[in-house]
Formats: sequence, structure tokens, C-alpha cells
Amino acid sequence: MHTIKHTQRQSAPRSLDAVRHLTPRGRPVWSHACTWDELAVLFALPASARSELDLAPGWMERWTTTCRFDGVEVTRPLRELAEMSTSGWEPVRRFSWRTRQRHRPGLQYLVSTGRHHGFESLEEARLLLALDFAAGLLDLVSQPFRMRFSTRDGWRGHTPDFFVLTAAGTWLLDVRPEGRVKEDDVPGFAATAEAALACGWRYGVVTGWRAHVTTTLDTLSSQRRRLSDPLLVQTSLLRAAALGPRPFGELVEATAVAPVARAHLLHLLWHRRLGIDLGVPLTDATMVQPIRGSST
Repeated sequence: MHTIKHTQRQSAPRSLDAVRHLTPRGRPVWSHACTWDELAVLFALPASARSELDLAPGWMERWTTTCRFDGVEVTRPLRELAEMSTSGWEPVRRFSWRTRQRHRPGLQYLVSTGRHHGFESLEEARLLLALDFAAGLLDLVSQPFRMRFSTRDGWRGHTPDFFVLTAAGTWLLDVRPEGRVKEDDVPGFAATAEAALACGWRYGVVTGWRAHVTTTLDTLSSQRRRLSDPLLVQTSLLRAAALGPRPFGELVEATAVAPVARAHLLHLLWHRRLGIDLGVPLTDATMVQPIRGSST
């Protein structure tokens, strides 16, 4: 497991004015080079959100976080959050399944961590898939802590959806579909953004995804686990692709076993050994790009 304090401190934004991370239209979003947040649409916090928080001197001592370690809840001042270890860290809110519930909880297996992680909606499941694909994921905790924070109107609480440790740094993430962010949600988002900023992390509220991203990642993920390759189909695909960009269908048909090659090509794309433009639908006409150093 990992210790948070060893995480690289990023150049976190010095303002709570979040931006929508959208790659300009018409510009390719290469699957082998993109980061997860280039694929997402992030909620823009109102500029006034920070002014509603009580950030008087000593606020990091007054605000608290409650985490669960090996089944035991531990409450500490917010200032200690960045020093915690992820070892034994468990969700503070258990995932439940019952008839007639409106949301769709479940468990998502992530290749990056080798474990199942809980989610409370299909929107959260889509985020987990994108993180597994393009985040350089090292560790992830669902429902990582309950935060108690103060505002001008009194004390409130918020539980972020995910703590995400990546090779490039740490994120706290919430998920709300576009159009479902309520005014009452904003103080919790602003407080979590402030907590992340104080820890040297980043924060985002995912409201949606670029066109075609979710369907393409879902297709690629069907072959993300290890595949047996006694016929060395992957080697054939990589060598053929190294000659230059070729359509997906043409690359598959160039092998001796096209039906098998299709699965292996999806596997290579998921593991970013070949590239495609995620900004367009994935079809047999999709151009597959070679990646330097991945010819064998």
C-alpha cells in the first residue's frame, strides 16, 4: 500500500474557480497519451463558493476528517489528512443493495490496483473505468472519509466519492451528472476543494464525458485482462502497426486469425501500446496509430 505523504505535491490550482477540462473540438484525443481529466467534463465552482466557508485562522485544526482503518473509525484534524497511509483504509460508508433503490451501486474491478472498488451509481462506475485506463492509478479508496467543516451558517458535513492516488499526484473526486448539481451541494464541494488544496492535491466534480469516450472505453475494457497469446497475434499486430497508421479493420484482417486478432487489438489499445482518437466513434475505419517503442 502507499503513504499519502510521499505523493508528489502538484502545482494545484491556487483558486477554487474550477474549469471545464475539454480538449478543443477537432483536435484528436489520443488514447495512448491522454490523461483521464482530458476526457471528463468538470463542474465549475462558483467564484463566490469559497466566501461561504469559515477559513479563519486555525480552520485546519477545527475541521475534521473521519476515516475507517481495519474496521475502526478514526477522527483527526484536517491538517493530518495529507500524512495518512492508505494501508487498511476502508470506505466510511458501506455499499448496500436493496429492491427499488434509485441508484445503482456495485463493485468495479480495476486492473491497475488488482482489486474491486465500490461505486454508488453508473456514473461513478464510468469514472472508475476512465481512471483505470488513463490515470496512472496507484491506489483508490471509495468514500474515503467524512469531513466536518464550518461555514458562515454553521457546521456541515461532506463525504467525497473517491480518493485517487496516481503516478502524477493525488485527486479527491465527486461525481454528479450534469444538471443534477444542487445549490446545497456547492458548500461541500467548495470545502473539499479547499481541503485538497491545503494537502497539495487536486479536486474535481465529474459531471460528464466527451462524446464517444464512455462507449469506446467500455469496448476496450472488455479485453483489458491478461490474454493468452500462443499464436503471437499481438506481436503480429504491433509489427504491422509499426509500418504506419492503418484502419482498425484492415489491421485485424492482415493477421492469420482475424477474429482472435480483434480481441488482442482491443487489449493493446487498452494497455496503450497502440493509439486511437477517442474523440470519434470506434469502428473498423478508426485509424490505429503506432507508438514508438511498442513494435514487439
